[in-house]
Amino acid sequence: MLNYSTIQKADPELFEMMMKELRRQQGNIELIASENFVSEAVLSAAGSHLTNKYAEGYPGRRYYGGCEFVDEVENLAIARAKKLFGAEHANVQPHCGSSANMAAYRALIKHGDTVLALSLANGGHLTHGASVSFSGQDYKIVSYGVARDAETIDYDELQAAALRERPALLLAGASAYPRKLDFKRMKAIADSVGAFFMVDMAHIAGLVAAGLHESPVPYADIVTTTTHKTLRGPRSGLILCKEKHAKAVDKVVFPGIQGGPLLHIIAAKAAAFKEALAPEFKTYQRQIVANAAAMAGAFVRQGMKLVSGGTDTHLMLLNVAVCGTTGKETEILLDKANITLNKNTIPFETLAPSVASGIRIGTPSVTTRGMKEKEMETIADLIARVIREKDAAVPNVKKEVAALCEAYPLYEGS
Repeated sequence: MLNYSTIQKADPELFEMMMKELRRQQGNIELIASENFVSEAVLSAAGSHLTNKYAEGYPGRRYYGGCEFVDEVENLAIARAKKLFGAEHANVQPHCGSSANMAAYRALIKHGDTVLALSLANGGHLTHGASVSFSGQDYKIVSYGVARDAETIDYDELQAAALRERPALLLAGASAYPRKLDFKRMKAIADSVGAFFMVDMAHIAGLVAAGLHESPVPYADIVTTTTHKTLRGPRSGLILCKEKHAKAVDKVVFPGIQGGPLLHIIAAKAAAFKEALAPEFKTYQRQIVANAAAMAGAFVRQGMKLVSGGTDTHLMLLNVAVCGTTGKETEILLDKANITLNKNTIPFETLAPSVASGIRIGTPSVTTRGMKEKEMETIADLIARVIREKDAAVPNVKKEVAALCEAYPLYEGS
């Protein structure tokens, strides 16, 4: 049971804001693919007294005294991360996925080097080369995309692009790509031009940990990830790498781009890694994938258009432009009905990203609440009704959403 009595007494104004967000989470169907609900154990660690401790440096090599016990915490998180993913080295200090990506770039290549990465319009992330990101400002980014017909990565074209551009780094990974990635093939492409191979597995880390997606760890020089999303840990980052890159990675993270690590969040990562090492986590990840497949199938039966025709993972992209609407309008309408997701560009997008032709849908959060295939079909039906009927559908859909959320409560007793 969540207990916020202390903050309620100390700061009622802030407490009420926090409770409004808790009620929103409890009463909404959360389908943002990059979100999840952590366990109470992870919440407890993240909100602990470990936030009091400064610990610049690494275990056994700190710039402050009194670090003997937080060294144990960080070493535990490192050991569990290495075990979970079969990695030679792990750095658990990155504050987020973006800083993990920055560290990976800097550890492998020089300012101005060429990076071959999936374009934002085709599912890539801002840190994979967007002009507003450090990645697009510090490096020469050459983007690859998906085939127009299949809307999946064309590996032959990627090979041709690598031979043409001769990048210093080939980057794999995405924030809105619904199909599995062929890391073995991409590693061979990187090797063919003498490039480093980096993988950002932020979205699929939970699937990788459960053996439901090929692991990039054996192939990549450096693997980065967030620790939330499918991994169901605190909002933070993680770097895994070959031992030969360990010193470079650690030096870039600290003192290169960060100061003191967040020991309370590192403790929360350790708790999440323990949960991910349990057999139940594989069952949970299998249900995430099964739920996504069920929802995708329901959309297809509804006559909706899915990018690439479906999904292999935890997420899918729905092309709503063919229904005569936009991602922005759909996001707003669904939010009125207490269904939360985000507008998203689709391959060969014709609208601005702030409007977009699609919506991105993910199943981790609803799976955490205990929903299964039947509920996914119901949710797909509710979304389709709102897309087709717009505001007229909202009142009844909102009632059905309330019933679903009541049947699958979040943080019971809070």
